[in-house]
Amino acid sequence: MNLWLGIQIGLKEIWAHKFRSFLTMLGVILGVASLQSMFSLTAGIAIGMRESLQSVGGVERIGVVNKEVSEKNSAIAELSPGITMNDTWAIRSGARLISHVSPVVMINGIRARSGNVDLWGRLEGAMPDFMTVDNHEIAVGRFITELDVERGERVVVLGWDFAHELFPGIASKEMLGKTFGINERPFTVVGIFKLYESDRDRVRRELMEQQRARSGRTQEGRVSGGRRGGHNMYDRKNRSLVAPITTVQMEFKGVQMVANVDQGPDLKLSNLSLRVSDVERFDEALEQVTSILNHTHRGIDDFGFETREDWFDSINRSVNSTRLSGGIIAAISLVVGGIGIANIMLASITERVREIGIRMAVGARQRDIFVQILVESVVTAFIGGVLGLVASAGMTKVLILLAPSENPPVTELTSLLISFSSAIIIGIVAGIYPAIKAASLDPIQALRYE
Repeated sequence: MNLWLGIQIGLKEIWAHKFRSFLTMLGVILGVASLQSMFSLTAGIAIGMRESLQSVGGVERIGVVNKEVSEKNSAIAELSPGITMNDTWAIRSGARLISHVSPVVMINGIRARSGNVDLWGRLEGAMPDFMTVDNHEIAVGRFITELDVERGERVVVLGWDFAHELFPGIASKEMLGKTFGINERPFTVVGIFKLYESDRDRVRRELMEQQRARSGRTQEGRVSGGRRGGHNMYDRKNRSLVAPITTVQMEFKGVQMVANVDQGPDLKLSNLSLRVSDVERFDEALEQVTSILNHTHRGIDDFGFETREDWFDSINRSVNSTRLSGGIIAAISLVVGGIGIANIMLASITERVREIGIRMAVGARQRDIFVQILVESVVTAFIGGVLGLVASAGMTKVLILLAPSENPPVTELTSLLISFSSAIIIGIVAGIYPAIKAASLDPIQALRYE
């Protein structure tokens, strides 16, 4: 039997019973729409989570953190100096698999004042490697240099949002060289970080900037559609203040006292982050750092590591589990749709017994009848699959309106192919039994059927 002729017959049969055919397809439409919507939502979530991971340094980043001393070392825990600048120098000189070392001293609750503007924020004392380890980029100006650190200069690099709130109505380039107070101490702006944002916020901002440009208004900074004051990684980076670590230690960290004797500035670090030069040798790099820190901490195990590998694995696990659970729900709809197709094809065969008998009598073979019924089933599933993909686009928009997310759905070609193929497979499976039943009819009995 000619395949194209079978498709034409299938389409005519569907058109002859439009409402019945639509009800038959409904299960497939809902199944495909659910499956594709689930793929789009999980793809958006995965992309958002990976963007967040990359924004804090990616998989290559390792954080050295404080941890509880083990019981065997609890009696001598005070022998360890904790995480200090000595760890930084030791890792720099001894860990060949570590490309960058970024010590950070944080001061929370600082007050920044410029003219009539007062802002509260968090000051970070850092070194040049901070840029690479934390994946920062400069929009204008420069970052802190080794010379700034050596001299303890009162210079600062500002996050995009913080800068434009501190100096409202001023272009970023004009902020360079301006002086403002941090806890009443004068600091000079030498650089502005770029604006960090998700792809969704970037597109929204660019559209609003185009509208402003068309209306003749120009204003640098984040548009009103952006988020402010949130707690995600982008907002923290956009509101950062970074100064030389030596300046922060001397100006804000204070001194440490032992037996009422001034020991000088407190050199303990708030954070110590590292970047592995070769991810393939990640475990070896950890072993090198562990060996060095065991020496600088005098054998006290009061440190641990925070890696992004666990985070990355967690992202994949959560996305896969969401896809699995959503896939099972969508599969149930597809199975129901398949049962509907099989049921309607069996009903169609009952209505067309004499037609099938006549075709057999004039020379149609069993395989021709089998192919015709199977093609009709697949055509029904094909149309249901196409309508399901269309419905999925509307379904994702409805989901966005009902439950807005930071990670918009993303439609991928692979998910479209999988969703559509599922409908075709359901059509084939659902049509096999009716096709076998139609092909096995006795021509003489079929001609006598009324």
